[in-house]
Amino acid sequence: MSKMILVNLPVRDLAASTAFYVALGGVVNPQFSGANSTSLMFTDAIGVMLLTHDQYREFTQREIGDARRHSQAMFALTVDDRDAVDATLARAVAAGGRADPNPAQDLSFMYNRHIEDPDGYVWEMVWMNASADA
Repeated sequence: MSKMILVNLPVRDLAASTAFYVALGGVVNPQFSGANSTSLMFTDAIGVMLLTHDQYREFTQREIGDARRHSQAMFALTVDDRDAVDATLARAVAAGGRADPNPAQDLSFMYNRHIEDPDGYVWEMVWMNASADA
């Protein structure tokens, strides 16, 4: 079995968060989605599971933090070219995200911008020229 990365996120509004992550490039996996969760796949090996707060609480006894107030993690997704960074952010903003909560970086061999989802989780969209000298 190949390795996968599955990110589980507690969300306040499942429908709004699902729309955001679809705009970010995720594809809903109906097999693992339901009234209290949405499974989205970004690649065969990278998935995001959105869980209502009630559903998320079934997996932890810890308090659910507020990502709008505290930075807990930053997730990065790569895209195929520089233009895809900006296009992905535009789609995600139209679906309820907030662009550029952190400054963009343009290092010629790498270009990235950030998008905040409706719950405050920050995603970095990254294009890297793997053949360039860093």
